[in-house]
Amino acid sequence: MKSIISKLSNKAGHTKLKRYIHLSKAVLANVQNDFPARKLKCIGVTGTNGKTTTTNIIFTMMKEAGYKVAVLSSTQYGYMDNLQDESSHMSTVPAPILQKRLRQFVNDGAEWLVIEVTSHALAQSRIWGLDFEIVILTNITHEHLDYHGTFERYVEDKRKLFKIASKNKKSLGIAYAEDPSANIFLATTPRSISYGINRGDLRATSIKLGTYKSSFVAESKHKKYNIIINIPGEFNVLNALAAICAGEELGLSEKQIEQGIEALKGVPGRMTFIDEGQSFRAIVDYAGTPDAFEKVFSSLRPETKGKLVCVYGSPAKRDKLKRPIQGEISGKYCDEIILTEEENRDESGRQILEDIAVGVEKTGKVRGKNLFLIEDRKKAIEFAITRVKSKDDVVITLGKSHEKTIERGDKIINWNEQDVVRRAIKKYRK
Repeated sequence: MKSIISKLSNKAGHTKLKRYIHLSKAVLANVQNDFPARKLKCIGVTGTNGKTTTTNIIFTMMKEAGYKVAVLSSTQYGYMDNLQDESSHMSTVPAPILQKRLRQFVNDGAEWLVIEVTSHALAQSRIWGLDFEIVILTNITHEHLDYHGTFERYVEDKRKLFKIASKNKKSLGIAYAEDPSANIFLATTPRSISYGINRGDLRATSIKLGTYKSSFVAESKHKKYNIIINIPGEFNVLNALAAICAGEELGLSEKQIEQGIEALKGVPGRMTFIDEGQSFRAIVDYAGTPDAFEKVFSSLRPETKGKLVCVYGSPAKRDKLKRPIQGEISGKYCDEIILTEEENRDESGRQILEDIAVGVEKTGKVRGKNLFLIEDRKKAIEFAITRVKSKDDVVITLGKSHEKTIERGDKIINWNEQDVVRRAIKKYRK
């Protein structure tokens, strides 16, 4: 026994040992709650970005179509209209909490579950006990390498969702066709379908991107949909395409899919517009990965005739390699950048900002002119509001979004990003 523990306790094996511990917790949680997932048909959504929005689109579409459906995402969870805010900083909660919620959903009458599934949750067996009818990959880009070690390991941990689904011989795998890893996932499930703009089984054409919503035509070999999605950005066109694929598999009609997608008025903390009567646009979004930055900024830049000002940071004890990459992307698109805290934990907040600033300065931005480092997030947001005036200007805050706390050292501070932005606008732009 000692020799076995010794083998599992080296650097690589320690992770393996932890995974066994997580699995045992998941099995126990299933037993304690009488295996609630056995009474649910599940749809799982994974990917680096787009998980939350895609999950909520599918949930809303199914609810509008009359399905008895529950949802578990990083912003909210619940059954039908009885939804609660997700207060944790986890997209997929630990197995004991997850199984307890599933038991409540089943007791309430749920027959379907739409769940956001993270790579951490897959690596840690948090969703053990769930079977899947439909699984979706939105994309895979640079993220969480501090935990997974390599990008290849990250991809394999994500693919575990499709491997779980493959045990169901009727399961469908859905993936974004233009992602380099798509074929690996599509080959994993018994059946598969892809989506995209330039290629895929289902494609978006006639795309019209607006300030507050977008419209497009989705076409496959046999069907055509006229879609309106009340969340801006081309990346949300892709999220809607993924939802259409799921809707087709469920047997929904064209009308049910079109109306179901349009019924979603927004996702908490995802491209949320703050309106306090100010002349400029103020937006709160959750983007925190290089890929998400690229998508958000490339979407906003063409629509912003005036100044584009962003406020963001990067979390401690996470993938440090992405910090200068984030900085370089924001520097490429934004006129002014205010770097601030996200989750400092026990890492130097100033050092985190300096790490990001390296990338920003590569694009020619100058401290004190169009690059500012303000550690206190409230002060950073207030400062950003003073930097915009025109109706053509945009200020966007990234990273915290729907989260309700900020970790500063050993302290946890209550936080509400939207309220902070609203108060700043009222204070400086009456």
